Amino acid sequence: MNGVVERRARLARIRRVQHLQAAATAAQAEGRATSLEGTAAHLTQLCHSLTPLPGMTSASQLSNAAELAMRLDTVREGLTDAIVSARATALESAAHRMQARIRQESAERLEERAAAAIALLRERKQQAAGGRRKSIEAS
Repeated sequence: MNGVVERRARLARIRRVQHLQAAATAAQAEGRATSLEGTAAHLTQLCHSLTPLPGMTSASQLSNAAELAMRLDTVREGLTDAIVSARATALESAAHRMQARIRQESAERLEERAAAAIALLRERKQQAAGGRRKSIEAS
């Protein structure tokens, strides 16, 4: 019976590590998605900051600002696919983390049941041994 408890304890430790790994992977995927979204927002902000100020402005300054704004928009639009992909990866990683958590909790319950069963078995053995001693002492 001790072997069963030890195997279940080992399984619980393995499941705990697997959950921790899945949680770390999910956090990294979420961080990547958030970073890409932040970059896209920053590019939008930069693009809006290139609007000309009222007053005297040369044609070359307007042309340069418009060209830079166009390039920033192109880069930001290019990030859209990367953001969608990163979000999908983050959702998949979160689902994997949840599955790992469920497996971990299941393994912990198995370990607890095995430990309770062995404790009950030991208690019964002690009671049986104690009962025999009393009957011997009474004789």
